[in-house]
Amino acid sequence: MGDVIMPKMGDAMTEGRVLRWRKRPGDPVRAGEAIAEIETDKVNVDLEAEESGTLLEIVVPEGQSAPVGARIAVIGAPGAQPTPAGAPPTAPAPRPAPAPPTGPLQAEPRAPRTRVKASPLARRLAEEHGLDLSRLQGTGPDGRITKEDVEAHLALGPRAPAAAEEGGPDYTEETPGRMRATIARRMAESKLQAPHFYVTVQVVMDDALRARQQLNRDLKEERRVTVNDFVIRAAALALRAFPNLNSAFVNGKIRRFRRINIAVAVALPDGLIAPVLRDCDRKSLLQISEEARALTERTRSGHLRPDDYEGGTFTISNLGMFDFVENFVAIINPPHAAILAVGAAQPRAVVRGGQLGVATTMALTLSADHRVTDGAEAARFLGEIKRLLENPFLLFVDAPQA
Repeated sequence: MGDVIMPKMGDAMTEGRVLRWRKRPGDPVRAGEAIAEIETDKVNVDLEAEESGTLLEIVVPEGQSAPVGARIAVIGAPGAQPTPAGAPPTAPAPRPAPAPPTGPLQAEPRAPRTRVKASPLARRLAEEHGLDLSRLQGTGPDGRITKEDVEAHLALGPRAPAAAEEGGPDYTEETPGRMRATIARRMAESKLQAPHFYVTVQVVMDDALRARQQLNRDLKEERRVTVNDFVIRAAALALRAFPNLNSAFVNGKIRRFRRINIAVAVALPDGLIAPVLRDCDRKSLLQISEEARALTERTRSGHLRPDDYEGGTFTISNLGMFDFVENFVAIINPPHAAILAVGAAQPRAVVRGGQLGVATTMALTLSADHRVTDGAEAARFLGEIKRLLENPFLLFVDAPQA
């Protein structure tokens, strides 16, 4: 008999909500079979059974939340009785609705209206032209509005009324969705807690693009590699030599990760998510390409697995698909120490050996946590990525361990 627990799907996840149970008590369950749909802070994922048996009990009903690690169901032998546990986790109690007013509605008190100081002639002139004197700034003694002030205002001619004066504010307000709210919270925390600094380098991509073209010529369309695959592979190899960039500042200590797991930002209609490619420094370019494609498809179809979320050690965000984005600066994905922002590869004028020419260049901007690393190290790290991308054959061989 085993408990089905609320999994941790993402480093920042503290609780999840059961959207739907795919099985009912008494149904047979196979290990690896999706038994529930869980809503996390960002996306919905299928929860797979870790063992075969019968679903004996549902502890957390649909629509309720449970903290990470809490028992939400029990799987065991047919007819077995689930072991009683402590009180099941419950969703936060709904907030009581505000009590209705018991008395007659009270109009909001208004501040007493301040009398506008103006001369009699100014008042008469303003009345004749339907002018609100409170909109004028007087030039007379103690700010008194004079006839000349009114005439000067009328000389400016009629003005279109401000949009706000047509009734109500000229904006609307919306409550952010769960994903947008999470992004807002985490990015604000990152900016407030991690002292960012930024370093940018231009990479000549002509040789890398030719290598990609030659490689894709012999591959089926569904297996073709992307520029981002080249960047992931280059960053992973460079991280071997710069462990500070593959780290996190946690509770006053620098946590250096032994594995190089790169989170790749994927845009969704409601926001952004960064599923993780593991051990990128130990995989070939083609392996990275295949896994990145599968991961992106699972992300966009809403079928990420729990382990797709967590364990990232470095993040790459690529806006190169937008040809007009030359470069941009990304916010660190906490708790990582750095994130790499990739711009579009475009033909640009360059100077080589004192001669003006044309080359396809791509801007890479590193945002780094100054608590963990410094500008000189960040520059050397970017220099290593640049070296690898400008000599793309290095991406097809294993780099020596640092």
